[in-house]
Amino acid sequence: MPLNAYITLALLLVLFVLLIKTKIPAPAIFIGALAAALTLNLAPAEELLKGFSNQGMLTVAVLFMVAAGMYATGAITMIMDKLIGLPRSVFGAQMKILPPIAFGSAFLNNTPLVAMMIPVIRDLSRASRLPARQLYLPLSFASILGGMCTIIGTSTNLVIAGLVMEAMAKGSGGSSALRDLNMFDPAPVGVPIAVVGIGFMILAGRFFLSPPKDDKTTDVALRHYTAEFEVREGSRIVGRTLEETGIASAENVDVIYIRRGNRLLTNDLMHEELAAGDLLSFSADVTAMVDLWRTNALVPHLTLNPMETERHTHHLVKAVVSRQSKAVGKKIPDISGDVNTCQYKFVAISRDGKPVSGPLEEVTIEAGDNAVLEVNDDFFYECQIEHDFALTKALDGFHLQRTDRAVEASLITLAMVAVVALGWMSMLNASLLATGAMIATGCLTLRTAARSIDWGTLVVIACAIGLESAVTRSGLAEQIAGMLTSVGRDNPYMALAAVFVGCSFMTNVITNNAAAAFMFPIALSTAGKLGVNFMPFAITLMIAASCAFITPTGYQTNLMVWHVGGYRFTDYTKIGAVLTLIVMVMTIVLAPLIYGF
Repeated sequence: MPLNAYITLALLLVLFVLLIKTKIPAPAIFIGALAAALTLNLAPAEELLKGFSNQGMLTVAVLFMVAAGMYATGAITMIMDKLIGLPRSVFGAQMKILPPIAFGSAFLNNTPLVAMMIPVIRDLSRASRLPARQLYLPLSFASILGGMCTIIGTSTNLVIAGLVMEAMAKGSGGSSALRDLNMFDPAPVGVPIAVVGIGFMILAGRFFLSPPKDDKTTDVALRHYTAEFEVREGSRIVGRTLEETGIASAENVDVIYIRRGNRLLTNDLMHEELAAGDLLSFSADVTAMVDLWRTNALVPHLTLNPMETERHTHHLVKAVVSRQSKAVGKKIPDISGDVNTCQYKFVAISRDGKPVSGPLEEVTIEAGDNAVLEVNDDFFYECQIEHDFALTKALDGFHLQRTDRAVEASLITLAMVAVVALGWMSMLNASLLATGAMIATGCLTLRTAARSIDWGTLVVIACAIGLESAVTRSGLAEQIAGMLTSVGRDNPYMALAAVFVGCSFMTNVITNNAAAAFMFPIALSTAGKLGVNFMPFAITLMIAASCAFITPTGYQTNLMVWHVGGYRFTDYTKIGAVLTLIVMVMTIVLAPLIYGF
């Protein structure tokens, strides 16, 4: 083996150890490895730095912005609300959640998808009394499986597609018959895997993800706020009972009464059909009260001044009425304010840690009262002082999801997918146009677009692509490919299995994009030595690089649901190992069957 091959192997081993054993950020480690490769002259500088102009990497960057547009407009939340409803069983919830999430992940970054679904599942589990443990982990795995189905489903697929284009330009691969990868090339293998994988999770979840016998609820927050909301006209809850909507089914929410015109309803409230304009009085803790506020079907009842700003720009704040406040001794409707700057609504109030009695409009404000207000941005600069609210602070993370541009964002995304699927435009060009259209139509601001890009991920991708050149130029890829073919006795199926195992292992211990980039030259050389079609190897790399099921740290969405679902490390290992084996067997059988060696 050439000296440079040994040096490259040592460099990669050091990189792996640093990623696994240290807390140094992955981008810093990859930049250091790339700098070392440049210093040691393991490949020409233009090849080591090619990752920063790689089309796959650039497409990933732009798709971050497209996904941000869908996220910012609430398009996905709106769609999922309509699809999910209020299932009465874990099986029903999984059937309504997992297939749509897998489908959405085939076309959008799955990280924001899972981020949006976590509070939805939390609310669903509260309302339907379903164990969230059996929903969060399948949610993450379904999003990963969905990403396997298209070129744009995950960044690793785009990275591999970009590397294939570069290999074609250089005439690499010998007899492996390289060709451009189309949008749905992974689908004939990815879709059956996603279907079987989701079916497995639904069955396995009953045995591996059931709540522990000693599991006890820890949500014992006191119900100390009184909140009043009106049923919004035309909302989805009109004509349905509180029990059917699930709005008041959470443990920390009680319905005190429903006021309908001059009528006050206090009996059997959960079975009362709601009408537009109904006033609902709740006793709730602050978390449950925030959930009520975020429900688009309800609006706060008391408005001191008309709020001229869009509701999706509003925030919730907790405020304590100071002794010097002009509001002390007044009823809530009598509190005056400056219309131009101090626009807010009373959402809830408590006194001495307990809910107040009677309608909020009849409550007389006292010093020390705790209030939760819906405010606009001006409140933080003007109204806090003017109205003498002491100790005001924002409730972190709670702002209303806008939906006024949801249709536009959805249509733009569908158009982007359509033009790529029809072969009219490259993914990079289509995503750039989609991003521009979202900014032009107000679905996305320039600031949000810039902030949506995960620069750390892009640095890792760019550096990994550069290091791939070192693996190829040094002869390391050729040497490893030779070992694979000799161990497999020139059997392409054995070589395919070895590529899958190596790539999926690296995905779980380092990063999926790095695993794909490092294994690509090895797979390409292996196909060339065997004299077979590279397509089964390319598809296998895409599937294997996404098989991050065995550890909670192997994929971002796994981390997101780890603690919120109360999972142990072994929960991932038990289900993930079996799921990985299923995916591997199906890939090794289907990829050659469909694309041929």
